[in-house]
Amino acid sequence: MDSTNVLFLLIGAVMILSMHAGFAFLEVGTVSKKNQVNAFNKIIFDWSTSTIVYFIVGFPLAYGTALYVNNALFTYNNGIELVRFFFLLGFAACIPAIISGGVVGRMKFFPQCLAAVFLTGIIYPFFESLVWGKISFMGQDGSFFAQLFGTSFHDFAGSVVVHSIGGWIALPAIILLRPRTGRYEGHLDTRPSSIPFLSLGSWILIVGWFGFNVMSAQSLDNISGLVALNSLMAMVGGTISSLIFSKNDAGFTHNGALAGLIAICAGSDVVHPFAAVLIGAVAGIIFIKFFEFETEKLKIDDVLGVWPLHGINGTWGGIAAGIFGSKALGGVYDLNFFSQLTGSLLAVVYALAAGFILYKVIDVVFGLRMTPHQEMMGADLTFHRIETNPEESL
Repeated sequence: MDSTNVLFLLIGAVMILSMHAGFAFLEVGTVSKKNQVNAFNKIIFDWSTSTIVYFIVGFPLAYGTALYVNNALFTYNNGIELVRFFFLLGFAACIPAIISGGVVGRMKFFPQCLAAVFLTGIIYPFFESLVWGKISFMGQDGSFFAQLFGTSFHDFAGSVVVHSIGGWIALPAIILLRPRTGRYEGHLDTRPSSIPFLSLGSWILIVGWFGFNVMSAQSLDNISGLVALNSLMAMVGGTISSLIFSKNDAGFTHNGALAGLIAICAGSDVVHPFAAVLIGAVAGIIFIKFFEFETEKLKIDDVLGVWPLHGINGTWGGIAAGIFGSKALGGVYDLNFFSQLTGSLLAVVYALAAGFILYKVIDVVFGLRMTPHQEMMGADLTFHRIETNPEESL
């Protein structure tokens, strides 16, 4: 059975790895053509640095296991701890990938990569540990939350731990950077550069998400068909509501599917499938309305809408698990609403504080913002010295 669980987790890890191609294409399809190479390079480089940092610092911080000081773990139970690291690395690496979509077009390449080191090495693993890891505070049996509310904080696949943390960390970074030049003076075309790439990114993420959610069981014995069905139902709920409320906008429709998947992560193993549809549908509306409020009213230049998509919908997912996670509403067992509410709001406070401190320090020491000339030229030529399709300029 150990070898079967290793294979199970490995398939999940590879599916989550494939999601980072989805992050890349979603960003490339949304941003201007002069920033597309930058998006591709950021995603793969952030994954690479995240792997090293999470292996050396993040995973031991979260779970108390330093794989590199205990050679016995290399073969114990067919090396399952090594594959478990690979699987959980995929969650950690989502944090810089999420933030990347909000700051694109004006953040320097290497300061952003430096931020990823601290995000996956310290900031994310610490909160991960509170819910899933060695610090008995929120999500573990006998935790402080369990003693206070009667039930621990529940986040099966990361609505709060991954998406809320990533989206709320992104907000102070976006605000500190200020809007792209010309964004609110009418001189900048903000339409997606490629709907096919945007759609491809969304579909890659959708398919990979079933590894993200279903394989969060972390063993074949604990696999749940309910998680798979609820993920599907929330995705279609988000798609339908986004299409309707955006009046058939392709960008909103494809992001609405992701909004539903983000929101269902926390309670996917608990809620009824009809509740999953509703959770996803509300998430799709949240994304549209808060993206419009953020960019048009608050004038926060969040290019891919990562704060409403991941931050607010991640929070909604944690709270929604507390609303619909009850037997009275068709769920398979009862969660505590106040535990879910408190845990979800605590994540917001933590992420905002951590994000502001991290990006403010980097800004003071190295500078976050590209120069006006670099921004006009684009990140592709500035940092990578090549355009997406260089033959077109010949």
